[in-house]
Amino acid sequence: MKQIYTYGGELAQRLLTVGCLLDNKAVGQRMTQVTAFDAEEASAAAEQKIDTITIDCANVSEIRAAAPHIFITAAQTMRRYVTEDEALSGAIDALVDGADAVYSPRGLSTIERIAREGISVQGHTGLFPARATQFGGLRTVGKTADEALSLMQDFRRLEEAGAYCCEVECVAEEALTEIMKHSKLLTVTIGAGSSGDVILSYMADLCGDTENPPRHAKAFGDLRSIRQKMAAERNRSLAAYRAAVMDRSFPDAATSVSMPSAELEKLQEGLDKLRPLHQ
Repeated sequence: MKQIYTYGGELAQRLLTVGCLLDNKAVGQRMTQVTAFDAEEASAAAEQKIDTITIDCANVSEIRAAAPHIFITAAQTMRRYVTEDEALSGAIDALVDGADAVYSPRGLSTIERIAREGISVQGHTGLFPARATQFGGLRTVGKTADEALSLMQDFRRLEEAGAYCCEVECVAEEALTEIMKHSKLLTVTIGAGSSGDVILSYMADLCGDTENPPRHAKAFGDLRSIRQKMAAERNRSLAAYRAAVMDRSFPDAATSVSMPSAELEKLQEGLDKLRPLHQ
């Protein structure tokens, strides 16, 4: 366990730091990363010794409380933190709340702005799903030498901008293997084969909770069928409850409390003696 101070000045402990991740890269130590959209998922990831999690910037405080020691990358989404100032402010807020690094999908000037403040920032290359139209649709990038060389330039630009890490999405495995020989960036990969430093999977995909998962995803469980059974059981319970209320079989004697008979008689006598409100 490593002792650190957070960006907010609080003493904390982490199983891994940025320095640890880079040291692991240097010796070829494979690492894992999953998404966590709430405290329950984050706690499960930490319990199962997942190395790092990536989360939405809006959930940092909640998830840090649930998983105090795991390495967290706070991801800024495409629709938020549009300007450089917004991105920097959001990055600072995320680190103050307990994140260890920040992911930005924005351009190089935004990456550089964040990095200049001493914040560990992660960029992105390969396929951008939100920009898939520019790639001719959802597809693997880097299957040609020209595209792979263009990816190499992305790596170099990110390094020059001050990024320590890059998410590499849907890239031909051989292309990434060769590019990594010429870059110091830590690579977090999804759909890019087995050569990445950190292998990223979406929690829903790996747990079998996605109806139509992408080709690069692999389910290690069947949470979706369990959820379907839970939904069916919920519907059955609601239908039975309504039917019981309608036929007056619920509430019943087992779920109700009765007065002692003597007290009931006294109540009835008392009520009979009351003057009617309306003559």
